[in-house]
Amino acid sequence: MTDQGTTKGRRVAVVGGGYGGIAVAKALDEHADVLLIEPKDAFVNAAGSLRALTRPEEWADAIFFPYDSLLKRGSQIREYASAVDPEGVTLASGERVEADYIVIATGSGYPYPAKTRTDSTAEALAHLKETHADLSGAERVLIAGAGAVGLELAGEIKAVWPQKRVTVVDPRAELFTGYEEELRAELHRQLDRIGVELRLGAGFETEPDLEPGRAGTVAAAVGGETIEADIWFRAYGVTVNSGYLGEAFAPLDEHGRLPVTAQLNVEGHAHVYAVGDVTDVPEEKRAGFAMQHAEVVAANIIAQANGEEPTSEYRPSPVPVILLPLGPDLGVGQIPSEHGPVLLSVEDVAAWKGRDLMRGRFAEIFGLPA
Repeated sequence: MTDQGTTKGRRVAVVGGGYGGIAVAKALDEHADVLLIEPKDAFVNAAGSLRALTRPEEWADAIFFPYDSLLKRGSQIREYASAVDPEGVTLASGERVEADYIVIATGSGYPYPAKTRTDSTAEALAHLKETHADLSGAERVLIAGAGAVGLELAGEIKAVWPQKRVTVVDPRAELFTGYEEELRAELHRQLDRIGVELRLGAGFETEPDLEPGRAGTVAAAVGGETIEADIWFRAYGVTVNSGYLGEAFAPLDEHGRLPVTAQLNVEGHAHVYAVGDVTDVPEEKRAGFAMQHAEVVAANIIAQANGEEPTSEYRPSPVPVILLPLGPDLGVGQIPSEHGPVLLSVEDVAAWKGRDLMRGRFAEIFGLPA
């Protein structure tokens, strides 16, 4: 058994160092002995990864925050979890970490470049710079997927290289169904303004032979015609990181997500919590929501550790929420209010997210210069 030396009843194992994981670990650092189980050497602010691709000189280093600056009392175990049960975590090495509270925060995977494909910062930086070089020389760019990632990537490319031809294809007939019609109309207007070509209602008949993110000859069959490009990117395919959980908890849903209560306990387990993409909370999976989950979980664990009844609950917004930058100075947004959905101005989207991409917020969390 791994012995990290803790006060009985106060050891918290946080499995996963993404948005929710770092937030709950940071919030509990003064109240418990926190063990952050995460194989990466640095937190990756994925909100900035697409700009790191298009503007690596300014942004590539800025999306990585070393974990060794996150916690003052707690520590990181730089390994994968191979199994989790109500009493602790089994590491990939075979070692065992017993814990009084467990927070499952392993999030989800997504195709590069929206998420990195390595646990090493140095390797991730090399990948971004290599792909940037390939993208720089491409005159025609094809993006598969017209969700938030695909459109944000299109906007970032156009902000740096307005002359490039950028085509986005998606089998869905409409953008962002369920959001306000005004937001969707404004999104179309801005995409038209920057010259992004949308092909909705027609996805790939087969994926191109060329690896995504590599320069070369792309010929994709889409809706009965062939679209040619010099590079393409995949912007679809979320995979929930829950395969290691086995049968220790209630059955996962059809997406591989854990069933949780309003207090964000894994169902049936008062000392096991989950946050972020790995939960079955009925909402869009966003970084901001994962960090709100963390606030609820931290409050409940502090209450339990103090012998009190945990009462903090998470209630998902009935209004779909989005902040979608299209480069530093454009984008659309929708947030909830007591009167229903509120659309954000272009300036608000830029100020809240587009220009900074939350870099300052994470610099503060990690105690680093902005």
